[in-house]
Formats: sequence, C-alpha cells, structure tokens
Amino acid sequence: MAKTMTFPVGGVHPEEGKDRTSGLPIRVSEPPGEVAVLMAQHIGAPARPVVKKKDRVRKGQLVGEAQGFISANVHAPVSGAVKAVEERIYSVTGRRVPAVIIENDGQERWARGLNEPQDVESMEPARMVELVHECGVVGLGGATFPSHVKLSPPAETPIADVFVNGAECEPCATVDHRLMLEHTDDVVDGLKLIMRIVKAPNGYVGIERNKPDAIEAFRKALADEASIRVVALQVKYPQGAEQQLITAVTGREVPSQGGLPGDVGCLVHNVATTLAVRDAIRFRRPLVERALTVTGDGIENAGNFVERVGTSVAGILERQGLREGANQLILGGPMMGIAQGTADVPLVKGNNALLVLRGARIPPQRDCIHCGRCVEHCPLGLMPAELSIACEKQDWDAAVELNMLECKECGCCAYVCPAKRRIVHMIKFGKAELRLRKARAREGS
Repeated sequence: MAKTMTFPVGGVHPEEGKDRTSGLPIRVSEPPGEVAVLMAQHIGAPARPVVKKKDRVRKGQLVGEAQGFISANVHAPVSGAVKAVEERIYSVTGRRVPAVIIENDGQERWARGLNEPQDVESMEPARMVELVHECGVVGLGGATFPSHVKLSPPAETPIADVFVNGAECEPCATVDHRLMLEHTDDVVDGLKLIMRIVKAPNGYVGIERNKPDAIEAFRKALADEASIRVVALQVKYPQGAEQQLITAVTGREVPSQGGLPGDVGCLVHNVATTLAVRDAIRFRRPLVERALTVTGDGIENAGNFVERVGTSVAGILERQGLREGANQLILGGPMMGIAQGTADVPLVKGNNALLVLRGARIPPQRDCIHCGRCVEHCPLGLMPAELSIACEKQDWDAAVELNMLECKECGCCAYVCPAKRRIVHMIKFGKAELRLRKARAREGS
C-alpha cells in the first residue's frame, strides 16, 4: 500500500459522520419559485446591483457587478422578473446586505452567449482568467475567495504545483466525494486548465484515505498522465486546509504572518471550485448553482443536491423534512460551519453543507485549566488558550502579539478543550474588533 501523507503538527480525529450520505448520488433539485441573490457572498468588496424592480432577466445574466479586483460578479440563477432589490440576511455575518429578488418564470432561458461551448484549444490564459472573473467563480469550499485572483499570481512568485483539494476533511460533508466519483474526468480537465493558465508543470489530486473509491477513480483516469499525481492522505482534520495539504505533499511550509500558498510555488482549489473554473472556461457558464450535502440527525431525508444560489435554506429543509427535536442549523460542517439563528437565509456560493441537529445544547464553559491540549492539537502551532484569555480581556494588542490573525478558525482547540471554552468564537470576535478599530482609524484619518 502506498504511503499516506499528512501534516506533522497538531490535528484531531472527530467523528466523520459521512456514512449517511457518502453513498448517495447527487440529485438536481427543482429550481425554486423565487430566489434572493445576495450581492455580498464572497471575500472582498460586495457587488453592485445592476438591475432594478420589474426588469426581466435571463438565467446567467449579470445582476451584480464586481467592485474592484477582489470582488466577484453575481448572476441570475433563474430567468424571470426582478421582484425587488432589497436587503436580506447574509448567513456568514448575520448582517443584512443588498439582494436581488427574482421571481422564476420557469422558462430556464439562458442569457445570450452563455452556457455555450468555447474554443478552448486556441484560448489564451488571459482570456481563461477573464472568463473565470466574468462568471463569478469563487472558492466553493467555504472561503469564497474570488478565483480569478488566485489564477493571477505575481510574476515574482511562479506556480510549480497545482492541487485539487479532495480531502473533504470536514465531518458530515460528502458532496466533494460524490463530485469526484461522478465527474472524475471533468475534475481532471479543470485541473489541466488551471495548470495551463499558471504554467505549472505539476498537478496533484489529494484525497483522504476514507474515500478509496475516489482514489481509485482518479488513479485510473490519470494512469497515462506523468505530470499529475494522486496523493492518498491520512484521515486527519484539518487535512484539507491549504497550508496543511501543501506541507503534507511537498514538505514546504507556507510562511506565517500573512504568507500565501503562492509564496511556496503552490496553488490550491477544491473539487467544486475546479469544476466551476472548468465550466466558466469551457462553456462560459456563470456560477449560479452549487452542489451541497444536507444531513444531520435532525433531517429526515439526507442527501447530496444541486441547488440554485439564492434558494431559501428554510425551503430546502422543509422539502427534506425536519425531525422532531431539530433545534440547530449549521451552514457547513460541525467544525468550521456557522450556526444560524434562523433558516430564513438564502443559499450562497460558499454553502457546501446544511447540517441540522436534534437536542443540541451549548455546554457551559469554565476558566482555562492550562492543560495545554489546545496547543498540542493546533495545526499552526499557536497558543489558543492564551489567545482566548486575551480576547476575553479585550486585550487586542496581546492577541495580535499571539498571532491571532494567523488563526484559521479550524476549531481543533475548542474540540479538545475539557473546559468547553468557546475559543474560536472568542477569536472571531477579536478579529471583528480589530477590523472595526481599523475602520474607525481610517475614518478618523
């Protein structure tokens, strides 16, 4: 058996929770009668609405224009009439942001020139990146970083290694596993296109060992590809984090203090993003839908589904059936997902899973007992206990000195904490306070 690779520091082994949906094929859901398309569903500046009430739109038509380089276009997931341009809750922040509300006419009419084969063989890399930007592709593993930015590395940091991240280490999520099985050749095609764009000589598909069928599928598909390698990864969380994946495969470490994968010659896209990049380049198909897992002991009919961006999360849950006692909704998985106070939120590009739990409760937290478990399991070698104490005291200077901004909020620390301290919650709060301080400083300058 080939050697399994992993990162050397920290990590945990949470219960996987994947058995219920990992064997279920992806089903395409009926589009809803109405969608609410948020203008802020990506990292960077929100898009600007370019339609108004009563406008007629076609599927894939631009409804929100990117504002600046780190921003993303937003498109109509259905054809129909604009019912309103109004604010709706953004599930990631809990704040209300502008949204375009579209009433579906059921016609599924694509805007002219979209969803049509492109002449890829003669296409220049610059045009490929332009199409990715035009089609609003962002990271679909949850980060939502605009993909055209990642595909435009500075000349002084050439990319040697491109990774398709198929680890899917987040518990309960299985949609990337299903995409790898059901669209193997398309993922390979997307990887080759990305390698072509950044002129990278090497490609990797990293998959955790708990997905042997996916590993085998890619090994068969890549049997004759000398430049692309399938890497079997140890089952350990957060194996799918960019820094940990790069270290596991190459031995290189992304620099701390704001370092990026490109600093060590690497570029990482997850499975769903790789497919979206391919669709943008090959078909000029905007990102108007995404595959996700709907699961948890509070859901009657779990599964993997393709849903339109802007679909009501409450509508999806109603369709799949809530079990008695369901009392917690998490967008994402149990480690890095965001718990919601309401299901009345629209689906956004970054939602890879909806997790519904029964009988969930928040255990009381105690003072830190200084056991050191959080330090032992932190994959970045930080001191989460000290960070949480600094945040509790609102000592933001101390928190920055403890490298709070380096924290990726993976949740390993909170998972192993015997005092049940809400470490990640406090760090998130600390980062938000720092952003607020910077904004106030800019306003005062």
